[in-house]
Amino acid sequence: MTSTPDPALLDRALGAFYGLALGDALGMPTQVMSRADVVRVYGTLSGFEPARPDNPVSAGMPAGSITDDTEQAVIVARLLVEGGGHVDPLLFAEELLSWEKDMKAKGSFDLLGPSTKAALDAVTRGVDLTEAGKHGTTNGAAMRVTPVGIAFGADDTEWFLDRVVESCQVTHDTTIGIAGASAVAAAVSTGLAGGSLDDVFDAAVAMSAAGARRGHWTAGASISARIGWARDLVADQDTAAALDRIDSLIGTSVASQESIPAAFAVLALTNGDPWRSALLAANLGGDSDTIGAIAGAIAGAMGGLSALPVDAVHTLREVNDLELGPLTEQLLTYRTR
Repeated sequence: MTSTPDPALLDRALGAFYGLALGDALGMPTQVMSRADVVRVYGTLSGFEPARPDNPVSAGMPAGSITDDTEQAVIVARLLVEGGGHVDPLLFAEELLSWEKDMKAKGSFDLLGPSTKAALDAVTRGVDLTEAGKHGTTNGAAMRVTPVGIAFGADDTEWFLDRVVESCQVTHDTTIGIAGASAVAAAVSTGLAGGSLDDVFDAAVAMSAAGARRGHWTAGASISARIGWARDLVADQDTAAALDRIDSLIGTSVASQESIPAAFAVLALTNGDPWRSALLAANLGGDSDTIGAIAGAIAGAMGGLSALPVDAVHTLREVNDLELGPLTEQLLTYRTR
């Protein structure tokens, strides 16, 4: 018999999971758009919008729709629960392939990202699971790692990294892929533990640096260093100027070294406010749904579900038939053991 989680901890955990979905859905219509086009089309995005028919990824999706960021995070959460706190890499590969098959059957263009697709193609060709993800450097592991941060405390660095790597290995088993996912997972976990924004940044920087010692070495800028730099870059800037700096200097692509520091810059700009963080990410364009999902998850972990707009959460639930409560409670059973 499982015990009922502490109400404040459950609120923060639900804030993290629904915050991820919130940022994902707000960023859905602006993904793969340039910041200039976002400004031209929307002015300032102020809430959920449907995707434009000319968006090559999200065309046809109604306002409030989640994308692969939330759906793959749900897969990770479910596998963690079913695996007794572990993610089986072979089962994960099978689940991701099944998910993409279902998406194609629906006529969706929102499919697997480049690193995940390449890794799973390798798995289907018989490549060993420990080798399939050795080129994965994009942000797919980071976008879906929030359940790891919900389920586990980050006090024991190496033990925590073992849990992060399990969720990365099959698709993003590189120094960059693991560093990015480690930063996000540690930030979420620290937020759940009641940490401040300073604590969240410190945890992300430290865990990302440690995570960069795992996996196959890949050349690239330090995500740990870029997270700290991104925070300084937007300090004392007004919103429009800060977004322009994020766009032009940090970058908003699927590259982990861009989108993950961009999400932390947004958090710094809003002082960790979940709704504003998700909205500002949507206004960036680029990989805005993933930047929003990461920022929303971390901010939601700090502020809790009670800090998210009630009507926005209702929209997420209704549009996507999304109920994250039971799964979140199951994840917390590992944290409190």
